[in-house]
Amino acid sequence: MKRAVILGGTGVLGRAIAWRLIRAGWAVDMTGRDRTKMPADLAAAGARFIAAERRDDAALAGVMAGGADLLVDAVCYTEADARQLLPHLAAVTSAVMLSSKAVYVDAAGNHVNSDIPPRFEAPIPEGNPTMRPGAGEYRSREGYGANKVAAEHTLLDSGHPVTVIRASKVHGEGAALPREWMFVKRVLDRRPAVFLAHAGQGADHTTAAVNTAALVERVAAVPAARILNSADPDAPNARQIAAAIARHLGHHWEEVLLDDSAPAGLGDHPWDFRPPLVLSTKASLDLAYEPVGTYAQTIPHQVDWLVKAAAAGAMPGTDDPSLGHYLDYSREEQFTAGSALRTRQRPL
Repeated sequence: MKRAVILGGTGVLGRAIAWRLIRAGWAVDMTGRDRTKMPADLAAAGARFIAAERRDDAALAGVMAGGADLLVDAVCYTEADARQLLPHLAAVTSAVMLSSKAVYVDAAGNHVNSDIPPRFEAPIPEGNPTMRPGAGEYRSREGYGANKVAAEHTLLDSGHPVTVIRASKVHGEGAALPREWMFVKRVLDRRPAVFLAHAGQGADHTTAAVNTAALVERVAAVPAARILNSADPDAPNARQIAAAIARHLGHHWEEVLLDDSAPAGLGDHPWDFRPPLVLSTKASLDLAYEPVGTYAQTIPHQVDWLVKAAAAGAMPGTDDPSLGHYLDYSREEQFTAGSALRTRQRPL
């Protein structure tokens, strides 16, 4: 039986990859620091949890003893993280580093975490310019992408078959910051309307975790050093995302499609890039990768998980201020009570 090791395997991407490989007959070992975060259903299906600190050399050596047919690193954030892997790659048939579209820059050098939003006029290929490699605080807005680039370079220059996968806005069960909660919560609150800035036309390419998992399984079969984007086969805008979630939950609401004269903050959402930010997935498709489905086909699993988690009082990401911002209904109440320009019910 082929062995897969997923470092940091209990997050949204790690879970989806583990399920994909288990169903394909792999033996899957998942590492993490907190055993309580190991999904019980994954453990019951045969995945093995190994308590290990990713940055502890001895712990990592213990996990990698005997090698692996596939190594997936979901928690490789810095050049130092990448260098820790190098002694173990000779015993790995195929390795994957999970990276991010946050590395890309536009013609002006702006990236998704810049103060000035980037502007990409066409789907972004893997050869698009990136941030320069950096070694600052990787949890900062400027440091995240720069550190990812440094880690990518270290692994791609190693001479080993490492595939760097750059995902976009990931959705799926286990998401630490489930952005779609802003619409799910609105449905659960039985809100009669959804407010969308810029008429809901902004888009930031979504990535279903199950689609990334399918890509990981494919690259495991054809090891090589390369970079691949991972995103859904469609790139829905915010209006389409809201509609897909409401439709799945059987809820109807009025669409309040706001124009540029709307009050600041009203109708904000996390997908508001204009023009739409879209990744090219041609290289992945050329590898004979087959997506599991579109956004509308893959989002129901996360939506159902969020509804169940909310009923149990175990909502993830509730301490993140951005989620609270998107669910501040007071702006809507003030807007509805007053008079302002808006456009309603345009056809999709």
